[in-house]
Amino acid sequence: MSDRPAASPDWGLATTALHAHLQPDAATGAIQPGIAMSVNHLFTPGEAAFSAQGVDDLAQLPYLYARWGNPTVRQLEQRLAALEGAEDALATATGVAAVAAVCFGLLRAGNHVLLSDVCYAGAQELVRTLLPDFGVAVSAVNLSDLDAVRAAMRPTTRLVHAETPCNPLLRLTDLRALADIAHAHGALLSVDSTLATPVFSRPLDHGADLVLHSLTKFINGHGDALGGAVIGPRALIARLRARAGVYLGATLSAHNAWLILRGIDTLDVRLRRAAESAGQIARFLQQHPAVRAVTWPGLPDHPQHALAQRQMPGFGAVLTFQVHAPGPQVAQRLARHLRVAHYAFSLGHQRSLVVWLGTDEMLATSYPLQGAALADYRRFAGDGVFRLSVGLEDPADLIADLDQALRTTD
Repeated sequence: MSDRPAASPDWGLATTALHAHLQPDAATGAIQPGIAMSVNHLFTPGEAAFSAQGVDDLAQLPYLYARWGNPTVRQLEQRLAALEGAEDALATATGVAAVAAVCFGLLRAGNHVLLSDVCYAGAQELVRTLLPDFGVAVSAVNLSDLDAVRAAMRPTTRLVHAETPCNPLLRLTDLRALADIAHAHGALLSVDSTLATPVFSRPLDHGADLVLHSLTKFINGHGDALGGAVIGPRALIARLRARAGVYLGATLSAHNAWLILRGIDTLDVRLRRAAESAGQIARFLQQHPAVRAVTWPGLPDHPQHALAQRQMPGFGAVLTFQVHAPGPQVAQRLARHLRVAHYAFSLGHQRSLVVWLGTDEMLATSYPLQGAALADYRRFAGDGVFRLSVGLEDPADLIADLDQALRTTD
């Protein structure tokens, strides 16, 4: 077999998704990665220690035990790092576990973390609920308001955690400006880029220190595997691996890593197809008599459309829309009458998913906002939004399906 490069900075993203750190089987020549399901690995006494003491980077140890490292998981980590233009990555069991790895791996009692006031509910609840119990102060602010960010920074701020586009408002954050503020105060910037993926955003290129993904969503892309990842500089990832990777126990299974690797093979073409369809659907919904407003970064009337054009090479496959009729009633009709899209939570699957997110419910459970932050949320979301994660169906079929379901009156 010929020598193959592990990765190349000259490759495009689609080639990187297919070939970065691909390791054909030496014995059989099989191209598709295998699954190393073994929990245990042989080693020679003295070859490796059983603790992380004195080891700068656990990823450099021989494989010993699956909680510390697994060949299939490691191949996934290397490919994710290549996609983000990073040195290394830590894969975790879920996206929330990736957030936990950052928080419990980097923060100590007396530190302060600045959180986007609107982001993934699991991250919100973890940071707001658990971190104060460990002596970490938490503030939530609209990170698109740079003056508010500057005012919220403290001498003890060690981490700023952003999400762009944020879920579910699809509000954007100016990553370069935010990174400059964080670094000027001695803080790190972590960015959840789940909705954008490396296809439409590479936060490290804009000054972020760490990028996080729920691999469950678009990167896996098939709705059949949970996973998460933290990606960034080797030294920082090694620090997280030595703490969170060992002690939190949120290890990604080899089987899920294999499924996610399979999903990454088609990441570029899937996301570009889904985003193109999302644009067609967004423009259709703007003209629909049942629809009051549509939010998608690619629409010229999005409040941050100019930032999207500057910061993102594409606008993603998630959109939201508001309706004239009471949202819960329309949600019931969609759940009964959709024939192509599915009424379900989550996003980033190969099939389109739509769900109603009521503002009052979201504010009560995930976003305890007040004052200007509350007004801003309601400005984007009104009484609530339907979040549509566009899949790989023919866009004409999705449009016809949404049209007939929205026009139904029963």
